[in-house]
Parts: sequence; C-alpha cells; structure tokens
Amino acid sequence: MSDTIKAAGYPTKFDPAKANYFMTVVILTILVIFVTMVYGPIAAMLVELFPTRIRYTSMSLPYHIGNGWFGGFLPPTAFAMVAANGNIYYGLWYPIVVALMTFVIGTLFVRETKDRNLEA
Repeated sequence: MSDTIKAAGYPTKFDPAKANYFMTVVILTILVIFVTMVYGPIAAMLVELFPTRIRYTSMSLPYHIGNGWFGGFLPPTAFAMVAANGNIYYGLWYPIVVALMTFVIGTLFVRETKDRNLEA
C-alpha cells in the first residue's frame, strides 16, 4: 500500500514545517461556532416537543440516537464509502443524506407547539 501511496504523489509522513496552524485553529473555531449555533435550538425544540411528565426520556432518546448513532458512525461509514468507491469526496454523501432525511422528516412530522398545553 505504501508503494501505491508514493506512486500517487502523497507524502509518506506529516511535515510540520508545511502545516498552517493558524488557519487550522481558525477553521476549527468556525466549526465550533456552527455547532453551538445548532445545539441551543435543538435543546429548546426537543424540550417543547413532549409533555412535561415524559420530557427527559423523550428528549434524551432522540438526542442520543441522532448524535450517538448517526454522528458516531459518520467517520467509519464515510471512510468505508470512500474505500469502496475510491473517490475521496464520496463519503460526504452520508452526512448530506442524513441532513436531507432530517429535513424531510422534520418538515412532515414535527408539529408547532405554540399555544399547546404541555402539561398533558
């Protein structure tokens, strides 16, 4: 495998002199900001979707399934897709399809909670 990697022109190991540490920190900071912009509304929405007597269980289960299973399996699934297809961008289809499924399911099944009694 290392001969194939060398033949393709990839370096054999990481060169710290060529790394752009500043841009790495900037990009990671932007990604963290995007995540914080999503997690606040998710928590607020999940709290209002269910009655108060079952709120914790009903909020915890979809949250952990979404983050644990769909998010946790993202790296191995994307890696397997790339390895099977050979295209380094093919693994991006997994998060795209999951995001589209979330949008469609949310649009069809998530109801508005304004003026609804949550004590039931």
